[in-house]
This record gives sequence, structure tokens and C-alpha cells, in this order.
Amino acid sequence: MLVRSAARGAAAVRPRSTPSAAPCLQQCRSIWSEMPMGPPDPILGLTDAFNKDSDKRKVSLGVGAYRGDDGKPYILETVRKAEQLVISKNMNHEYAGIAGVPNFVKLSLEFAYGTDSQALKDKRVAGVQTLSGTGACRVVGELLGKFQGAKAGGGRPPIYVPNPTWGNHIPIFNNAGMEVRKYRYYDPKTVGLDFEGLIADVEQAPKGSAFLLHACAHNPTGVDPTLDQWRQISQAMKAQGHVVFFDCAYQGFASGDAEHDAAALRMFVADGHNVALGQSFAKNFGLYGERIGALSVVCADLEEAARVESQLKLVIRPMYSNPPVHGARLVSEILSDAALRAEWAGECRGMAERITAMRVALRESLEKRGSARDWSHITDQIGMFCYTGLTTEEVLKIRADRHVYFTGDGRISMAGLTSTNVDYVGESIFQVAG
Repeated sequence: MLVRSAARGAAAVRPRSTPSAAPCLQQCRSIWSEMPMGPPDPILGLTDAFNKDSDKRKVSLGVGAYRGDDGKPYILETVRKAEQLVISKNMNHEYAGIAGVPNFVKLSLEFAYGTDSQALKDKRVAGVQTLSGTGACRVVGELLGKFQGAKAGGGRPPIYVPNPTWGNHIPIFNNAGMEVRKYRYYDPKTVGLDFEGLIADVEQAPKGSAFLLHACAHNPTGVDPTLDQWRQISQAMKAQGHVVFFDCAYQGFASGDAEHDAAALRMFVADGHNVALGQSFAKNFGLYGERIGALSVVCADLEEAARVESQLKLVIRPMYSNPPVHGARLVSEILSDAALRAEWAGECRGMAERITAMRVALRESLEKRGSARDWSHITDQIGMFCYTGLTTEEVLKIRADRHVYFTGDGRISMAGLTSTNVDYVGESIFQVAG
């Protein structure tokens, strides 16, 4: 029932008194008021600091995305051509299936395992499209967390990751229900691989443990095993019955040769490992924002592959339901067309060669100044990132004094170096590190 308000005249009405909404609002606010502020992402925080820096000399070496020698994002010409081909086909925008675009998955597996792969010929590889390499890691983590956990009596199953590894690996696998443990990988004394420590940790881990390996261009160190070392790692893993998960984010981009960059993966498959493989097409195809990746599992036979694929779909369906189609179509166009694929290989090789040239230039810039340090690791390492061996204190001083931004562990993105800034970066490192 409505009553008139004397203060506002006959035209104004107001409801009779009702219960106050304040308690509800107070209750709703209390749900969020107890949430603490989350820590900033170290890379995004670094980018934010760089953007706020007004010094004209500033250089950004933090973000892991390729840049041309002009310092700007680089779009592959083959991707442009593939876009026109996709548009010309007037495709619809319907959902992909849970496993993604079928032709993309097929071509992705051939790209990684090789067109002559016996495992593919036997149809014993289960594969799905994922939200880039990050999504592949999360899906395989969920799968391992469920089935390795059951095998371990319901506890959190361990997954061993290299020390150090890509920063996102640890929260991904923790959130997927796994216990993340580290195995020795990088030796700061040699700025290289701690091979003896790696093998010892593989041998001492409980039999049947999950191990994450970087297929090529280890992130963040750029330190990769030699083929002979890979062979020994494979044998040590096999002797312990470990489950091997390869994270492959740089095939073709690491060395400029996609076949070469897949050598470790193919060796493990040939040695009889039933590996899992996560692929990303962000770096090698420049499709960062499209979030295009794949996850596959080498199985014992066709029937096992069908069961594994069914479980992958059960993980994906309640997580993100199905993946995006546009980037998958672009990759499919390039990999299925012989001329486009050859052109892409040339572009990818060009990106890798520019990175290599920047490694040489940075090392020369330091050595010509008479640095007392050995900088040979700069050219020995491979891929987008270089572990400089600089301390956090040195990194922060370079940032403060010279406005050169890279992560506190001394990792620099080689793609941020150009022919116009590489000598300045070398001079900056020399002034602080000697």
C-alpha cells in the first residue's frame, strides 16, 4: 500500500516501510572484503614499469614475444596469406568439437612426430586442440592428477619440473592437483646444464613419476641437452618407468629447423616412451593472441588411444568446452599447403637467425669492452631467452641506472634486442657487471 509524502505534496508517494537492504549489502560486501590483494605478475609488472619510464634510452627485454629489428610485433607473411585463404572460403563460426578442429590436430601431430611416424601410422596417438601450450599443460595436469593420483592411492601425484622452469608451470600443475617437485637442470657455476645432477634426480625419483621436459629452447635458460645427453636421459627415464611430458613451445623457432627441434621428442618415441606432448603455435607462427595449441599422448595401441582421448574430452568439456577455430584454420592452411609451408619455414628460419645474430652482437659488445667475464654462454644457448648469469642486484642496478628492463633472475628476451639498441644493452651490462 502506498502513502503520500507530505513533504513532497500530493504527487509524491512512497512505499510503507520495508526491511532495510543494508544487512544484505553488508553481507555481500563481506564476501569480497576478506580477499587479499593478489601479487602482481612479474612479467606484466615489469612491462608496466617500462611503460611508465619516460627515459628515451629505455629498452624492454622482458616479454617473451618476437619482435622485428624495428622493435615492433612481427606478423608472418604466410599468416597473412592464410588469413585471405580462410576468408575466401566463407567459413561459418560454429563451435569446434571438444577436441578442436580435426584437420588442425592431424597436421599438428604430423608436424611434431613426423609424417613417417610409426606411432601415427598405427593410429595410437590421442590428440586434441588446446588453448595454446598453457592449456595443454593444464589439461595434461588434470589428466595426470586424476589417474596418477588414483595410482598413488589418492594422494597428490608428483610431477618433476626442471629447476628453473617457465614460471607458469608451477601454478598450473599445482592448481591441477599435482605436487610440483624440481630436478636439477641449470648450473649457475657453468651457466650451463647440470647433466650429472639431472640424471641423479631422474634415477632417485620414485618409479613411475611424471617428468616435464622442454623439447627445445629451454625457458628460461636457453640451455638444451646435446643429442647424446638426450639419449642418456631417455634411457634413464625408461629404466625408472617415468611418465614423460614434453612441453614444445618453440619448434622451428629455436634453431630455424622444425625437424631438428623435434629430435628429442622423436627419439623418446622411438625408444618406446608413451610420451605426452604439449604444443604451442604462438612463437613459431606468431599467433600469440589466437591461443592455438595441441596436446597428444602416445599410447600402446588404437584402443588405448581411444580411451585416452575420451578422458581428455572429459577434462576439456567442463573447463572451456571447446577451443577457438580461427587460428587453428590458419595453421592448417599453412601446414597443408606445400608452398605455404616452405615459405613459412623460411620466415621461421629468418626469425631464428635474427635471434642468433643478436646473441653474437651482444657477446661482441661485451667482449670488445674488455669484460672480465666469460660470455660464451650467450651464443651457446638457444631460443628466445638468454640466462645471462647476472644477479638480481645487478639486474636492478642496470634497470635503475640504464633503464634496461629484464627479469630479476637475469633472463633477457633476445627478441627485444635490435641492431640499434644491442650495443647500448652490452654497455649497460658491462658498466654494472664488468
